[in-house]
Amino acid sequence: MANAILNLKERNIMQIRTAKIRLLILTGIGIFLSGCSISDWYNGYYVERYANKEAQKDREQYYNSESPEMQELRKQNDKYCGDLSEKPENRVARDGYPNGVWNQGMYVNCMEDRGTPTYGTWASMQKKKHDEELRAKGKRVM
Repeated sequence: MANAILNLKERNIMQIRTAKIRLLILTGIGIFLSGCSISDWYNGYYVERYANKEAQKDREQYYNSESPEMQELRKQNDKYCGDLSEKPENRVARDGYPNGVWNQGMYVNCMEDRGTPTYGTWASMQKKKHDEELRAKGKRVM
């Protein structure tokens, strides 16, 4: 009788031990999955980081593909247009900035007029060309 009771206690202890391990594993998985959802990670952090890397790579490729003469001209234009857009009379009034902020629109237009468009200007011109080609083919453009 004592031997049978001892066997039952050992069996119960073994069952409790495996149940505790299973419960611990399931709890750990539940906490992990609720803490960082795959869709939140993929749609938020990963996509934003990837888009930033791609944009930075495209921007670097645009500026590095220019000839040395064009790069020198860009430096001269950048200095001239930067000084022009930061003059006090050309600053843009904004709340919280008593002296105004630099005139980015003037800078971008100056760079384009002087023959060295910024990457953003160049990219928007390429998109317009692409959209016009699609319209010429009869496709809808959003």
